[in-house]
Amino acid sequence: MKIVLVAAVALIDPDGRVLLAQRPEGKSLAGLWEFPGGKVDPGETPEAALIRELHEELGIETWQSCLAPLTFASHSYDDFHLLMPLFACRRWNGIVAPMEGQRLAWAWASELTSYDMPPADLPLIPILREWL
Repeated sequence: MKIVLVAAVALIDPDGRVLLAQRPEGKSLAGLWEFPGGKVDPGETPEAALIRELHEELGIETWQSCLAPLTFASHSYDDFHLLMPLFACRRWNGIVAPMEGQRLAWAWASELTSYDMPPADLPLIPILREWL
């Protein structure tokens, strides 16, 4: 089974809320809410992928020193296995904006289970709740 490496981030605002992005129509798992991030390109580190993805998807800049490894997800879908490190980030430059037309939501850790999320993201919620 093919392993797909995707890096994700829990962007945490000064109030302690976490950013979620809704997967757009036309993509797999469309309509589900997820932590921002994306596929790690060949030769790219997960941190570099997140820095690139946050700039492309949300119009913000951050640095490797601001990405703290938090946990990871390992989940088998029908046609691939997802390995997804989750980083926490509290510092960035710029205003978070939906650069690709996706819907965004800032949610308290206690509210995360009220969002319809991909199966791989669900085990991350209790860890975030404990950490925040």
